[in-house]
Amino acid sequence: MSRRALVIQHEEPTPPGLITPWLRERGYEVETLRIDEQDPHDLDPRAYELIVSLGSEFGAYQDDIEWIKHEMDFLAEAHEAEVPILGVCFGGQILARVLGGDVFRSDKEEIGWLPVGTSDPDLVPDGPWFQWHFDTFTAPPGATVVAANEAGPQAYVIGRSLGLQFHPEVTTEIMDEWVRVYRHELDEHGVDPDALLAETHERAREHNRNTRKLLDSFIERVARPRERA
Repeated sequence: MSRRALVIQHEEPTPPGLITPWLRERGYEVETLRIDEQDPHDLDPRAYELIVSLGSEFGAYQDDIEWIKHEMDFLAEAHEAEVPILGVCFGGQILARVLGGDVFRSDKEEIGWLPVGTSDPDLVPDGPWFQWHFDTFTAPPGATVVAANEAGPQAYVIGRSLGLQFHPEVTTEIMDEWVRVYRHELDEHGVDPDALLAETHERAREHNRNTRKLLDSFIERVARPRERA
């Protein structure tokens, strides 16, 4: 019997990218929840062997957005049941908040291909990794920060879960869409979209290798997959 993975997607332009084919190669049956359209309270997190929470244009502290509270409840229940969670950018931030950390607007945005200072390169390679965020967070109590830079934590492990600030899932197709949809953010922060796209294409092969190494290490070392009884 295949294992089940749930991918939580927050809006149309933020798909799972490289994560989906990796999950399928690992034998997971992948389901996608558009949490901005569907109430997750209809789902039981214990029915999944892995939950992935993706990025978002919103902040994990925006309590006026109804689905953010829904996701917090869902992730809290999943963590309590020891279901592994992989949090990506917003996903890593909201997981940190659920588990007792703080999420807030950063005084240093990060957009582009940047290295991270990793203390565990077998889990989180130096990269460079793609960043596009304006918020940061404090790691929750009991977490081990395994990567950080001057902007804040970049990766942390807590229980069977891994929270990331960067985007291992990004592909050239995703970047094309982000540049189209969020061009105003690039203009506001003085980022050259053509240079960003060119660098993404140039780094694609290396990035794919780093992403696979990270995801493989996550599932083998952190999530520690268990067979159904």
